Amino acid sequence: MPYLADASRYETMHYRRCGRSGLKLPALSLGLWHNFGDVDALDNQRRLLRRAFDLGIIHFDLANNYGPPPGSAERNFGRLMKEDFGPYRDELIISTKAGYPMWPGPHGQGGSRKSLLASLDQSLARMGLDYVDIFYSHCVDPETPPAETAGALASAVAQGKALYVGISSYSAERTREIAGLLRQQGVPCLIHQPAYNLFNRWVEEELLDTLAAEGMGCIAFTPLAQGLLTDKYLAGIPESARINQPGGDSLRPEHLSEENLARVRALNVIAERRGQRLAQMALAWLLRDPRVTSVLIGASRLAQLEDNVAALDNLDFSDEELAEIDRHSVTDAGVNLWAPSSRR
Repeated sequence: MPYLADASRYETMHYRRCGRSGLKLPALSLGLWHNFGDVDALDNQRRLLRRAFDLGIIHFDLANNYGPPPGSAERNFGRLMKEDFGPYRDELIISTKAGYPMWPGPHGQGGSRKSLLASLDQSLARMGLDYVDIFYSHCVDPETPPAETAGALASAVAQGKALYVGISSYSAERTREIAGLLRQQGVPCLIHQPAYNLFNRWVEEELLDTLAAEGMGCIAFTPLAQGLLTDKYLAGIPESARINQPGGDSLRPEHLSEENLARVRALNVIAERRGQRLAQMALAWLLRDPRVTSVLIGASRLAQLEDNVAALDNLDFSDEELAEIDRHSVTDAGVNLWAPSSRR
């Protein structure tokens, strides 16, 4: 049966302007990092994407290497785009990235003109799209001059293959540098995608102020620290946990230390007082800052997706709540800390 989107999809979702651009993103965007590869059932992927769109989530975030295997998330998304979402293309914000290892040889990764533009062409072919809305440099390539990376991103816009460009996991200093290089070519740097959550607050030291000064948006990935900031691990490690799944090694046993789990339990008490699940409070906490345009959620089940969206029902925090949360959150709990120079 052909998919017909819910007519009320724009009635409850919050939308935020991305930096000083004209683009608006939903407060919650759906990331396809996990749960959309060939190891995952296509019917479940279809259900998740349909429900997300029906809830007003118009932004789907991908990368060339998402899977597993690498490339399969884009390929599966392309099939569902053709079968379900073709009529809604102009309502959707679709992003992809390049930079991490993708194919053999010296140009299968990195930030060179050769690597970025070849990867973008491959991504468009896998998804069956003429363009993406946002194309990212997924990580810093220290061996490529920043001017070359910026030139490749600008070329993607000039060629009509991307409407906007962004960066991910860049330090504040490197962000200012590439934003300036792009500005020289008449292409604003739209957005930065950093790791940011209650156990990974590095962006607060300098990056968020830099993004505001540059007029860039911010979209946070790993908002739940790969599931640690949920109630999933309060009673042990369930068999269904990501740590036990293919491609789930981004969360490792040492992340589930007693010290980290004690923080989780304390934060859970605060969330319960707010009438929220821990995951909902963790998402709402990120959105407390107007410099955060959107938060990237992941989901493997419809109930999980719907629970996350319900976080938008309570985005207000008292000063006392924020102070208590600060006592149990840390800049780096050793969980998913993709420092600006590291690779995802």
